[in-house]
Amino acid sequence: MVYEIALLPVHKEHVEQFKRAFDKVAPLLTRAKGYGGHMLAQGIETPELFNLIVRWASLEDHTPGFEESEDHQMFMMGLEAYFAEEPKVYHIEGQFSKSCP
Repeated sequence: MVYEIALLPVHKEHVEQFKRAFDKVAPLLTRAKGYGGHMLAQGIETPELFNLIVRWASLEDHTPGFEESEDHQMFMMGLEAYFAEEPKVYHIEGQFSKSCP
């Protein structure tokens, strides 16, 4: 399993509009090949910084897959006006483990 982690810095005055815009474009993400779920998490100390974590079956499903698709272009067009700066994206590999007793 591969996880995409996108750090999304949003203009402070547009946080609520960004959340609504994300809800509108999320179906474009969820129908992508290899998509396995996502979480959009708002920062506690920095509520204008969102973390988008997407589970992909493979790195190729995200990039080049989704990133080169028309759905990705529409996804980004729906969000880019809210970004305070360019989002940062990286990938990790791994699985969640159970807590130790």
